[in-house]
Amino acid sequence: MSQVIEARDLSRRFDQVQAVDKVDLSLSAGSVLGLIGPNGAGKTTLLRALLGLTDCDGEVSVLGIDPRRDHARLMQQVCFIADTAVLPRWMTVRQLLDYVSGIHPRFQRRQAEQFLATTEVGAKRKVRELSKGMTVQLHLALVMAVDAKVLILDEPTLGLDLLFRKRFYEQLLNDYFDDERTIIISTHQVEEVQHILTEVVFMDRGRLIMHKPMSSFDEEFAELHVVGEATARAEAIPHIGSRTILGGKAILYEGVDRSLLESLGEVRTPSVSDLFVAKIEGAQNHV
Repeated sequence: MSQVIEARDLSRRFDQVQAVDKVDLSLSAGSVLGLIGPNGAGKTTLLRALLGLTDCDGEVSVLGIDPRRDHARLMQQVCFIADTAVLPRWMTVRQLLDYVSGIHPRFQRRQAEQFLATTEVGAKRKVRELSKGMTVQLHLALVMAVDAKVLILDEPTLGLDLLFRKRFYEQLLNDYFDDERTIIISTHQVEEVQHILTEVVFMDRGRLIMHKPMSSFDEEFAELHVVGEATARAEAIPHIGSRTILGGKAILYEGVDRSLLESLGEVRTPSVSDLFVAKIEGAQNHV
């Protein structure tokens, strides 16, 4: 596969804060990457650097374009949705479609209208009259109607209820994604996107802590649920994290043969969120 995104030694500093710290990132076409990190980890700054929306040091290429030198050309092939959709609130939905049709050469108005027909976003309504969920649906309709190769989502469903969040990701997969497009999702709602990710990145304090394909989780990581006397034996095996569960402990391992654990309790593959907590806490303890 061709590399859609290539970043080497990417850095961005704001006064005394190193928001992005020597990040290396490579991403192939057809990937769905989950960018996971605590508040202040540098996720948004990294995404803005990839989009050419903030200055940065190092090397960066998106679709073969340096976003710092040719931002306008890049934005013809890349779409971006943030947690606060910036749409002109005084326009009606129909006026907004007229506007985008006039300025974006790759916008397919009919496709946007077909998508909006499945929602409650009426063409005569002003953007300021729409709920947060409807505004996100409108923004998604605009994005999906652009023949873009890369879609970057920065907390796109923040503040939406569970139904809207579920519908958003279903629409994204069913109506937009294919093996030629690439999606990056930055979110705190890890459990809701885990099933659609092909790769995951953990980020903390400006650095990438881990970058793994989801397909490697079963082989590389294990979570043991153990109770009673076996707990002490399980804890003696080198592990990357643990937490208390009802009646015992859940212990996370990396690179440990599952056959060594199966006699001690129930072995399963850890969730992205549980692995994230273990990895981030481990990284912070070594600072």
